[in-house]
Amino acid sequence: MTTTMTRSVGATLATLALLAGCAGVPAAAPAAQQRAAASVDLPATLPAATVCDDSFESTMSYAPGPGGGSVQAIRDRGALHVGVSADTLLMGSRNPLSGQIEGFDIDMLQAVSNAIFGDARPLQFRVITSAQRLEVLEAHEVDVVARTFTMNCERWETIAFSAEYLTAGQKVLVTRDSEAQSIEDLEGLGDQRVCAPEGTTTLERLQETYPGVEAVAAPTHTGCLVLFQQGKVEAITGDDTILAGFVAQDPYAKVVGEPFSAEPYGIGVAADQVDLVQFVNGVLDQAKADGSWAASYDRWLAALGPAPTPPVSVYGR
Repeated sequence: MTTTMTRSVGATLATLALLAGCAGVPAAAPAAQQRAAASVDLPATLPAATVCDDSFESTMSYAPGPGGGSVQAIRDRGALHVGVSADTLLMGSRNPLSGQIEGFDIDMLQAVSNAIFGDARPLQFRVITSAQRLEVLEAHEVDVVARTFTMNCERWETIAFSAEYLTAGQKVLVTRDSEAQSIEDLEGLGDQRVCAPEGTTTLERLQETYPGVEAVAAPTHTGCLVLFQQGKVEAITGDDTILAGFVAQDPYAKVVGEPFSAEPYGIGVAADQVDLVQFVNGVLDQAKADGSWAASYDRWLAALGPAPTPPVSVYGR
């Protein structure tokens, strides 16, 4: 991590203006233009003892750029290979009528593909579980992963992330007749089993922070919903984006309580493909600035309320 930090909202106009040229390849704005676009003044240096802080540094990515060899290799291949969920309703799930995988995560990936190729060609999907997100990137089995992927310092040790493109918060889903209004209430009730998917920060937080409930792991989010509907767990904990999809599938479920974590989502990329990260960041900044991010939010996540201001992009690596 470098010590210079530049925060840029999705209005880094010099980058965006170049997205339409050169087959949609975004180019990095000069440093002076990036500073001019910053909406918040940040300290010029980090304390010497700071290595990584999940509350801020984990969301810091690489400034937008035009892409290099990694992007050209994708263009030569003819398709963007992406790791996604096929069972996370609203974020990435298979439409039972069309058979197509769709959702907010998929929209972000399609925008990246469109910018690489200059046209709307199909994505090459690799359906993965939460636990597989790191390994498919480390092994270069896919180009990018967008699967409700929370950015944190531990994951930055082995992969890279784009700038934050969505902020979620961990909540709890219970039955409609449950008395619990929070995860603390579940602890007080005793003998409450709470499900979360394997390989997620959600499961880790549940195990470490709430010992008063029994943490139950399932391979996928849908696996948790099945256990819940079978009465094998009393609750599910997860990001509000995911739980909103569960409520849409189960009329006997409800989401309770205030968020008890912040879950910044980033698009995962292999650690040695910084040029691809920079390219993705240019695309995300354009989507945040031109209204397409908000349109996608309204299409998929309206159950969470009106589209908020997009997350601020933080650069400085």
